Amino acid sequence: MTDYIAIVTGASSGIGRATSLALAAEGCHIALAARTVPALEAGAEEIRRMGRQALVIPTDVTRPEEVERLVATTQDPWGRVDIAVAAAGIYVRRPVVDLTVADVERSMATNFYGVLHLVLAILPVMRQQRRGHLVLISSVDGKKGIPPDTPYVVAKFAVVGLGEMLRQELREWGIHICTVCPGRVDTPMIAHIEVPWISAKIPPQRVARAIVRAIRRRQPEVILPAQAKLLVYLNALFPRIGDWGVRFFHLEGREISPPR
Repeated sequence: MTDYIAIVTGASSGIGRATSLALAAEGCHIALAARTVPALEAGAEEIRRMGRQALVIPTDVTRPEEVERLVATTQDPWGRVDIAVAAAGIYVRRPVVDLTVADVERSMATNFYGVLHLVLAILPVMRQQRRGHLVLISSVDGKKGIPPDTPYVVAKFAVVGLGEMLRQELREWGIHICTVCPGRVDTPMIAHIEVPWISAKIPPQRVARAIVRAIRRRQPEVILPAQAKLLVYLNALFPRIGDWGVRFFHLEGREISPPR
């Protein structure tokens, strides 16, 4: 991937930051996008110390015009985009009995439309190049819903569906799609949730390494860790057993502090 150009949204922390660093370690130059500028600057400095170039582009992925500016600003110095990773996300947790439309809209704005805006902004570039890698960060929640994450689940299922369509329709253009569905990840987003041992939080660096492998191997989908993959496959075959597993292992976890 030496001298590949990559855009990473949500690059200020968590999976986005870890992926930025992992891609830079592979030789990529990175455009880092998020709303938190000091965190982006810190990530960019780390990338530059690796000998790679880094652009800091403050971006709110819920605003399509800002995402279009992100893509244009990345193209300006480098002339192309080889990889785009849609990693921006928020965690909206609400049981169905308390659910409001506003909860779902808030989750969809970042977790789905934030992904869609990047896809639509980058597609003309990659189609003209007739090559590129698009990585969509969903979640195991986008394969098997875990209460009481309803707003989050709805958005992440939508990302999986978008990935399914993109993968099939863009194949002839040489654009490779990978949908990544991690289980619980040790990020600030869910720092307030204590989870059972069977769904222990994995480090974001592990997800980043899986993303790098998926780009190299052109994998269509990544589910990790192994126990999360087992739950997804079991649920696909036997939904009632999948539901039982969620209840038996208390996969919803426990809130130990107010959410950020």
